[in-house]
Amino acid sequence: MEPECDKLMMEAINKNYVDMDEYPVTTELQNRCVNMIAHLFNAPLGDSETAIGVGTVGSSEAIMLAGLAFKRKWQNKRKAEGKPYDKPNIVTGANVQVCWEKFARYFEVELKEVKLRDGYYVMDPAKAVEMVDENTICVAAILGSTLNGEFEDVKLLNDLLIEKNKQTGWDTPIHVDAASGGFIAPFIYPDLEWDFRLPLVKSINVSGHKYGLVYAGIGWVIWRSKDDLPEELIFHINYLGADQPTFTLNFSKGSSQVIAQYYQLIRLGYEGYRNIMENCRDNMLVLKEGLEKTGRFNIVSKDNGVPLVAFSLKDNSCHNEFEISEMLRRFGWIVPAYTMPPDAEHVTVLRVVIREDFSRALAERLVHDIDKVLNELDTLPARVTSKISIAEEKEKNGTILVTKKSDLETQREITTVWRKFVMERKKMNGVC
Repeated sequence: MEPECDKLMMEAINKNYVDMDEYPVTTELQNRCVNMIAHLFNAPLGDSETAIGVGTVGSSEAIMLAGLAFKRKWQNKRKAEGKPYDKPNIVTGANVQVCWEKFARYFEVELKEVKLRDGYYVMDPAKAVEMVDENTICVAAILGSTLNGEFEDVKLLNDLLIEKNKQTGWDTPIHVDAASGGFIAPFIYPDLEWDFRLPLVKSINVSGHKYGLVYAGIGWVIWRSKDDLPEELIFHINYLGADQPTFTLNFSKGSSQVIAQYYQLIRLGYEGYRNIMENCRDNMLVLKEGLEKTGRFNIVSKDNGVPLVAFSLKDNSCHNEFEISEMLRRFGWIVPAYTMPPDAEHVTVLRVVIREDFSRALAERLVHDIDKVLNELDTLPARVTSKISIAEEKEKNGTILVTKKSDLETQREITTVWRKFVMERKKMNGVC
């Protein structure tokens, strides 16, 4: 961030965000941020109406708060109808970030995941709606999948869910996890309908420390209206001075990140954010085109989505993506390699996220370094999987028992042997 913002953050490092009576300006800055973000997400607010939302430590806390609001509202409705309210569930895609699994486990909500399939690595809206039942507190859509940056089709999900709600008499809502895409879509895809323009979208979370361009430790959750945040979840305290409403999982935290977010929103404005996001997208295309020219990769990510490039080898029979990731570290690059979730776990990808400071020159350099790694791998022997025991034979009472290992265990063994081979080769070549 800019030096002026760094200075502001250091000056506010001793300010406690929660002490609204002693530091009222921090609360005012948070409320202004909530209002600006709510308008960015097309919240249906009147001219003098205040947006409903709160600053959080990150999108994980924001998702917990949104999930609690859905759960409590569903429970209240079920109680009023005299129906059981002990088996709530959430419908998501199998590509959700781990914080959704945390919410489900911590707050005793069943997580119903729509399985992925080869070539389609986001939640299928039609299958998601099929899984909705009377105990579903919400359907969670992701604007910017962690795996490949793709935006899920929230508009189609909304339309299908409206029809199901009409047929069943339910009122199942939608939450949009826009942790990555919330500060991207409004600026470079303004006509894309994913936010509060869709009537079933009741809450949205976004990370300020991703494409909100703030240092780590700030997220936001915005609700459509007051009716979507049950009043009983809001606590009122007065031992710090005046009456103070609070709806957070933690209590004390620093004010610096809130001040930094307000600085960025004011400093950059709509045009500034749009210019930065367009530049990230352009550099993403440079990297994608460079990788395609090598002729060695399949591009798994989409052009419309979070500016990242996810790619896999066309032929990984001799060498795989984990080896490329490991060898790129020698050039200073940390490029994660990972397998897709269940039903697509046979696909391994590498992922490069394009940040504001990832220039065109860096994109070209990365392609050059990947090309070097590929050429070096071509000179090395193929992975010797035959030397790795995929099945352990144990003789017991004259009977041979075969214990099969999982794909993950096998992959770990292959990676360990390969890493050892590469390290020994480095020693022989005198590389330090």
